[in-house]
Amino acid sequence: MKTHAKGYDSTLSLRELLSGISPDRLSAALTVLLGAPARVVSANGAWVMGNAPPLAENAKRLPLTHDLETAGHLETAAADEARARAAANLLELFMQSGARYFMASEMHIEVVKADYEELQRRHAALMESEARYKALAENLEMRVKEQVNTIESARRQLYQAEKLASVGQLAAGVAHEINNPIGFIRSNLGTAQSYVQKFQSVAGQVKSSGNAALATAWQTADLDFVLADFPSLLQESVDGADRVARIVSDLKGFSSIDQAEEEIVDLNDCIRSACNVATNQINSRADLKLALGELPPLRCKAGHLSQVFLNLLLNAAQAMKERGEIRIQSGIENGQIVIRFSDTGCGIPPEVLPRIFDPFFTTQDVGSGSGLGLTVSRDIITAHGGNIEVESEVGTGTTFTIYLPVNKP
Repeated sequence: MKTHAKGYDSTLSLRELLSGISPDRLSAALTVLLGAPARVVSANGAWVMGNAPPLAENAKRLPLTHDLETAGHLETAAADEARARAAANLLELFMQSGARYFMASEMHIEVVKADYEELQRRHAALMESEARYKALAENLEMRVKEQVNTIESARRQLYQAEKLASVGQLAAGVAHEINNPIGFIRSNLGTAQSYVQKFQSVAGQVKSSGNAALATAWQTADLDFVLADFPSLLQESVDGADRVARIVSDLKGFSSIDQAEEEIVDLNDCIRSACNVATNQINSRADLKLALGELPPLRCKAGHLSQVFLNLLLNAAQAMKERGEIRIQSGIENGQIVIRFSDTGCGIPPEVLPRIFDPFFTTQDVGSGSGLGLTVSRDIITAHGGNIEVESEVGTGTTFTIYLPVNKP
């Protein structure tokens, strides 16, 4: 029986101690050395080598010791005691040599096992380290992609912001320059209306004065028609001036798109302003219908959202190959502000639909668009915590749906 521990600790049998020597050659050598038959048995009397049948009862039986314990016996019929003892000593030397061999072998196995376990441990550590570095590399690659996307998004927004800032400055200048003359034109029209009323109040007196020359001149100038038609002309002019004033007011709203401050607005007002600004480009292509539901006040960058609405309106108008309809709906659905821009235009092909928000992608002719309108619109909606979806069918039309979270009190 053998037991293995950290060091060498082994109990070897006699057969194991002599296992490194050829039994036949050792038996033959003992017979020649002793000049008589001999055999080796274990401590319990089991045959190990040499003469197989037991020897005579008067045969010598010498103990074979190892580590101060009797491991077996040498049995021989030799008469010479000294030779028998010498043979026993020789066997004990062989046993010691075998024990050293087993000890060296066991120690070698322990060292090899320890080295193998250490190698396995280092291999496991290396695999773990490799896995960590691989995960780190993948995470780093993902973070780099996210950073690149963030930089690209910021670059697009900066480009669009610079463009919008220029448009805003131009709009502000135009609005300022128009606002002043429109103001005094509107005032003068009001005064002119009061003057016409005065002329109308004295018209009866002039015609009934009995002055034939004055009456003839009145009829020749057809002043009755003038006094009847002039108020409607003035009213049309007043309405036109008021419309120009509203457009100027909307331009002022768009002139603030480069401002970073948020404000609380009704998005329906922003939609109406965008419609007023785009009226000239829409009227020739489509009928505009509004179905605006009641919306809660929203804290947002109103100029930016107005630009989104204007982009969607202009895209819808450009999608019209023949006169169609643009419909804008707003309302609350599932606790969100929902705004839909629907048109009856040409629609978007399925193979193109997944790319419409890609930067610089456009289906228009070269030079007709930058390909950033929808990209920036999506970025603006995302920056407000919302999202934008699109549904389209070729030949039927397209619907863009904007979802925005309601501000929590």
